[in-house]
Amino acid sequence: MDNSQFRLETVNKLLQNFFRDKQKTKCNSGALKLMAELLKIFIAEGAARAAQQAKVESSPTVGTEHLEKILPQLLLDF
Repeated sequence: MDNSQFRLETVNKLLQNFFRDKQKTKCNSGALKLMAELLKIFIAEGAARAAQQAKVESSPTVGTEHLEKILPQLLLDF
C-alpha cells in the first residue's frame, strides 16, 4: 500500500470549512491524523470502485462518469 498522506494543515483547513465558530473550534493532532487516515481510505476505496466500474463497462480508462456511478453507494458505505 502507498504511504502517501494528506498534510495535516490541509486536513485542518478542510475541517474548518464546516465549523460553525472557526475561532473557537479546534482539532488536536490526534483528530487530524485520524481524519487524514479516513480521507486516505475513502479516496482509495473510491478509486478502486471507479476502476472496477470502468472494468465492468470494458472501458480502458477511468473517467468521471465511473466515479459518478459509484459515488452514491460509496457515500452510503462511509
